[in-house]
Amino acid sequence: MDDDMWYVITEGPLKIMKPNLAVAVTSGEPQFLTKARHEYTNEDKKKANLDNVAKDILFKTLDKDKNMFSKIKNCATAKGMSSQKDR
Repeated sequence: MDDDMWYVITEGPLKIMKPNLAVAVTSGEPQFLTKARHEYTNEDKKKANLDNVAKDILFKTLDKDKNMFSKIKNCATAKGMSSQKDR
């Protein structure tokens, strides 16, 4: 695992952003917009898929205990799964 993977597990899926060139920069800080999926580079696609990879890893670490699977099967994100696993 890497830092981005750990971020996905602890903070939630990465948001793929791009600079908003149509709006003037205010107070010296750039503004960003969510990047549309058709604009993703290969690197963006890898980062956007990290949540799916993290969920797969978490599923594979489950004990054979079916009770745990029922707790996390409906979680939408790896972060949600990891918080349920701790309960």
